[in-house]
Amino acid sequence: MPRDAATLPAPNLVFREVTRDRWPDLERLFESRGGPKHCWCMVWRPMRNEALRTDRSEKKESLRETVFKGTPVGILAYLEGEPIAWCSIAPRDTYRRLNGPDSGEENVWSLACFFLRRQLRGQGLTKRLIEAAISHAKNQGATVIEAYPVDPDSPSYRYMGYVSTFENMGFREVGRVGIRRHVLRLPI
Repeated sequence: MPRDAATLPAPNLVFREVTRDRWPDLERLFESRGGPKHCWCMVWRPMRNEALRTDRSEKKESLRETVFKGTPVGILAYLEGEPIAWCSIAPRDTYRRLNGPDSGEENVWSLACFFLRRQLRGQGLTKRLIEAAISHAKNQGATVIEAYPVDPDSPSYRYMGYVSTFENMGFREVGRVGIRRHVLRLPI
């Protein structure tokens, strides 16, 4: 990562879809210090071997196979060519059990989780990731973005973002999943 990255201006960010060619960047980000190498963003995705859902290497291989098949999984944020953040954004039907409402007429893309390197948190980058995710999904034909954030005092699922962030961006609540996750939608 660039030296003093936390002090660089946000306009230097570039967002790119995760593809086969960018797999090494995702791998480097996820395996970096504090990265989500424990889950590989497979909590809400189907795995090639569901019986091994707790195995880190199986999660990594399942995500790699998903990417290499060409299935959308999300976007990376780059700062000076180095991956510094991740946002899971993909068609809802590529996930399992996110439980949002369905009218059957929409092309719903789900925004399921985020990861930002620790030194870059608290600078408004989550909002920039959401904006980039919306733009990416819209370019892929999405008509609705669905998110599953929690309240700030939630003891879990904080990697899915906070309700206020999404509401401030125009998302509206359409339901709840369990006792913590809200379902918010933004028509685009």
